[in-house]
Amino acid sequence: MSYQCQVCGAEHDALPEIGAERPDQWFGIPPHERARRVRWNPDTCVIDDTDFFIRGVIRIPLKDQDQDWGLGVWVSQKRENFQTYLDNHRSDTIGPFFGWLCTQIPYYQPSTLFLKTMAHFRGGDLRPDIVVEPTDHPLARAQKDGITLDEAWRILHFYQNQGR
Repeated sequence: MSYQCQVCGAEHDALPEIGAERPDQWFGIPPHERARRVRWNPDTCVIDDTDFFIRGVIRIPLKDQDQDWGLGVWVSQKRENFQTYLDNHRSDTIGPFFGWLCTQIPYYQPSTLFLKTMAHFRGGDLRPDIVVEPTDHPLARAQKDGITLDEAWRILHFYQNQGR
């Protein structure tokens, strides 16, 4: 899909998905303590053996397009559900599991931190789909109703300019 961006004026071949490398709680750990207190890989994060996070994707329908756009995010999990995920990470028969959104997506106001979510597991090597609880929050509305391709590019540029 070739697209003339209304934000930067450039022609783009495809809309890249964006995502957070770590849950926001990771940034609250002093850098010199992270090696001792945090176990992290691209799909899971454990802080102090008390806070458990999984990485997933919020899918947002693109209006007038035959595709969704993905936002990579982290959600909290209670210990039992996190362990179930670790034990069955290639399965689509577990869950869905409740979690708090632990990624601030700077474009959306008010904050996206701690929105209620459900993680729906897809099996194989696919990250879980994260569904935001239906509310009036702009992110929840975007996931339910979709956004235009122009808005997706605005979000992408805003996100990139935030240095996330």
